[in-house]
Amino acid sequence: MSKSKAKGTAAEREVVRYLKNWWPDVERRALSGNKDKGDVAGIPGVVVEVKAAAKQLIGPWQRETLVEMHHADADHCVLVVKRPYKPVSQWDAYIPAHQLNLALKGALADGEGALTWLRMDLALAAAVLRSQGR
Repeated sequence: MSKSKAKGTAAEREVVRYLKNWWPDVERRALSGNKDKGDVAGIPGVVVEVKAAAKQLIGPWQRETLVEMHHADADHCVLVVKRPYKPVSQWDAYIPAHQLNLALKGALADGEGALTWLRMDLALAAAVLRSQGR
């Protein structure tokens, strides 16, 4: 296994271990080629993609997460990005704004139809998912 692959696998394991506090059936998802459905399974209707890389490619990772959400036929997605020297609960979590029950939905649009993502830590993202019955 390559060094970068091992780093990604370790990050996925950390996220799974953390999310098991609320979703006991959470597990790492096996790779499924070009029809990947995210890195973490076990939260109904939610795709979780985990990234641990020195170079932050947030835009491409967000697009990848949306594609994987489509492949999984899920309604929600979360992109989790490892933050060096931080506990997993403080890693960045990105959720598309339209997936949240916010009165601000219209105000968050950029006027050109681009998707707005909200950044929070993983602890808050897990709380948001739980509050939405996920």
